[in-house]
Amino acid sequence: MERVYANQLNESMLGKDVEVAGWVEDVRELGAINFIIVRDVSGGVQVVVEPSMLVSNGIKVTRQSSIKVRGRVQRSRSVNYPFEIRAESLHTYSIAKHPLPIDPTGRVSASLDARLDARALDLRNPRVAAIFKLRHNTLQIIRRFLVEKGFIEVNTPKIIGSASEGGANLFKFSYFNNRQAYLAQSPQLYKEQLTLALDRVFEIASYYRAEKSHTTRHLNEFVSVDIEAAYMDADDVMGIAEELIHNLIRELKSKCSKELSLVGSDIDVPTLPFPKVTYTQAVEMLKKEYNMSIEVGDDLSDHALRLLGERMKSFYFIVDWPTALKPFYIYERDDDPRFSYSFDLQYGALELASGGKRQHDASRLRKRLVEQGLNPEEFRDHLKVFEWGMPPHAGWGLGLDRLMMVICNVKNVREVVLYPRDTERLSP
Repeated sequence: MERVYANQLNESMLGKDVEVAGWVEDVRELGAINFIIVRDVSGGVQVVVEPSMLVSNGIKVTRQSSIKVRGRVQRSRSVNYPFEIRAESLHTYSIAKHPLPIDPTGRVSASLDARLDARALDLRNPRVAAIFKLRHNTLQIIRRFLVEKGFIEVNTPKIIGSASEGGANLFKFSYFNNRQAYLAQSPQLYKEQLTLALDRVFEIASYYRAEKSHTTRHLNEFVSVDIEAAYMDADDVMGIAEELIHNLIRELKSKCSKELSLVGSDIDVPTLPFPKVTYTQAVEMLKKEYNMSIEVGDDLSDHALRLLGERMKSFYFIVDWPTALKPFYIYERDDDPRFSYSFDLQYGALELASGGKRQHDASRLRKRLVEQGLNPEEFRDHLKVFEWGMPPHAGWGLGLDRLMMVICNVKNVREVVLYPRDTERLSP
């Protein structure tokens, strides 16, 4: 008999025999008859069972045990379950050993660390599962959107021989004939090279940064959504970013309203276009309205971004950053080379994406490398591509994990990552 999921039970199945499988979430013993709630990934179903069915090889079936039930669908008097199954047989696959490390129903609260230590069990909590269903749908929507925009999905190396953005925050190791190698911190150099022939590319993958800080928004392993497009400038790719976010949230609110409700998210579909604030305007705002000690050329601290976030509640761009604050591949403005064709996409105080127009002239790229104290010889494989007719191009990298924090209305990035990695967590 084909397995039926809990959310598939409907009026047409009344009086028919079905088979469901999942875990025992609750047991109500009422003498001659018992009720159990069997939950699977789609939801829960009430099952009427005889007491003897809840004993397997002399051992009583416990909550969270994995079982299979076969029985007839009938109407239920429960306000939560319109249909129920009167069990004809119950097979136990695995009995859960108690006490469990956490209560996956969420009725007994547990610390985030305890939940992460038992992540597989934690996912039996409908609210937690909803986060990762939303993440799944987010990835599907992003991929479809970018493909429809003419982007080709690519896979770039995660073991690299030179630093993509300089030597900061890199995981280093020696393996290849004692040559220094690194875990990729971004696909930046490769995706730029690929615009030479593929025009528009995107990648969704894990990257690695040796972040020393232990904050609610940083991890050592993270997932980034990256695009790069030939014959586009900073404004063009900003338009793609804001359209993607707008369409994504609109689709999630339409298709995933149940999951959004479970996680307590009431995120609004943002209005297009997103507001834009220049870096210089942001500095002046911080000085005048918040009396901050900051000058043009200084980076925007976490505190500064929090203050800006009080004014800019939703999605917005900070544009035209100082060239010196951006990586070597960012293109300086034609009208004032002290500033660059660059942007950060923010949600309040949270940086979600960074991007801009890239250098496409090999000689200017070499000059920028030297200005930032980097050795052009270490980037020779990258630089030679720019002598083969490199088109002008632009792109961005979007932190998927941080975007999920916004969508799911959570304050800690570890909530939206299945198995987060930071300076204190290497398992499970």
